[in-house]
Amino acid sequence: MLMVDCGISFPDEDMHGVDVVIPDFSFVEEHKDKLRGVVLTHAHEDHVGALSHFLQRVNVPIYATQFTHAMIRPKLEERMDTRNLKTVTVRHGDLIPAGDMKFEFIRITHSIPETSCIGIHTEHGVVLFTADFKFDFTPVDGQLTDLKRLTELGESGVVCLLSDSTNIDRPGFGPSEQLATEGFRKAFAEASGRILITMFSSNIHRMQQAMDVAAETGRKVAVAGRRMEQTVDICTQLGYIKPPKGVRIRLDQANELPEDQVVILTTGSQGEPMSALVQMSREEYSRMRVREGDTILYSARPIPGNEAAIWQTTNRLFKLGAVVVHDANPPIHVSGHAYQDEIKMMINLTKPFYLAPVHGEPRHLHAYCEMAKAMGHAEHRMFKLQDGKKLIIDETHAWLEDATDGAELWIDKGGHIVSPQTVRERVVLSDFGLVTAVVKLSSTKGLLSVSLSSRGYSGSEVSLVRAREASEDTLGAIPVKQLSEDGFVVGKVADAIGVTLQRQASLRPMVVVDIVRV
Repeated sequence: MLMVDCGISFPDEDMHGVDVVIPDFSFVEEHKDKLRGVVLTHAHEDHVGALSHFLQRVNVPIYATQFTHAMIRPKLEERMDTRNLKTVTVRHGDLIPAGDMKFEFIRITHSIPETSCIGIHTEHGVVLFTADFKFDFTPVDGQLTDLKRLTELGESGVVCLLSDSTNIDRPGFGPSEQLATEGFRKAFAEASGRILITMFSSNIHRMQQAMDVAAETGRKVAVAGRRMEQTVDICTQLGYIKPPKGVRIRLDQANELPEDQVVILTTGSQGEPMSALVQMSREEYSRMRVREGDTILYSARPIPGNEAAIWQTTNRLFKLGAVVVHDANPPIHVSGHAYQDEIKMMINLTKPFYLAPVHGEPRHLHAYCEMAKAMGHAEHRMFKLQDGKKLIIDETHAWLEDATDGAELWIDKGGHIVSPQTVRERVVLSDFGLVTAVVKLSSTKGLLSVSLSSRGYSGSEVSLVRAREASEDTLGAIPVKQLSEDGFVVGKVADAIGVTLQRQASLRPMVVVDIVRV
């Protein structure tokens, strides 16, 4: 077995208190004796963010390029003991044995350095995982996709293509990363004060572009946000970022320069509550304040589910007097994912027998298969994969089977697993509040009293009085002997209060019942 990538996804808006969503690794853990390693395509969090959770359960080698290892190591060291961590640094073109298989890393362009397609060589042919990709013929770092190797694999036989499908609904070819340089030049020319650029802390190419344009326009560049500072320092040391001479300064130095000579790179493009930009918007960031006349460039595409947090931050920034730019012409952000014609190009280069789109929502997978049918590919050789499904390929055909229940784990900021029941309770607390009932019982006399208190409950005091009376009537009608079981009493009281409040106030708060026996 090989595991390709180990990423996180982000919670829906109704997952209160959930920070990230990770896979349930039970299936892999049960078969860990077969696992030969984790193969990483690139260093974005949706491909590597769950590694610390997995490696604490299964210790296997991690295969990745030098840059990817450099990016993941600080995060792993923060979250786990890495002394026994097994890491193998690979280069594009390396062919590595794994049991009765071999796998290779193939260079492809994306929005982060050293992204790799993974070609897994099996007895039936090559299974090719594209990773996130685009065909950028003028990449910022000058490292082009290895079209020659992709073509060679297509000629020798790709049995199955697992392809990025995120931008399947965008026709044509996506713009080059270089276009963002032109967007920065225009935005810098129009800005009269400080410029703040928010982006993912892993977007190395965009940081380099910002520094280059800053040097062209006589500005200095500072960095705000712990993770971004860490990334810039690591990548500068390794040569992946090359700041023009004299451009990089400390954040405290930026406060001493004229405003039209300052650029600040900052975290917070997705509205993360503790990120530097979001704290600035709340005037809670101790190291600097947003000022009237600042221009803030959002050089990132919103991740679905983060839109509300982003717009809340944007509105606060406008109230502070800043000008906030999300879209521009030329653009200040371009997608790192292939558009429709690039996806077609990947299919035509690799000539796969089976197609299985991945890295997209169900609507993307459907659109991918519809496009492939229009290209002449047989429908029975396409598979829309789902979490927990197993695609099996033998000498003559392929089919889907259930492997696991496709469960996912919800993780809070403390690293704890949050159960769906806990989240449901949080939703109720958030929407309707809490009502606490204290029930006093006597072993000889039965019910003595019921008292109610509430927090966050918006109904009237009268509705609480009616709920208390209903619970007293319910318990009063029950023989004393039956009141000896706490679980029975709690259920009766909670039901009586819940039904009454629903009827009286059209609200169903969480009800907590405490029993005091005297």
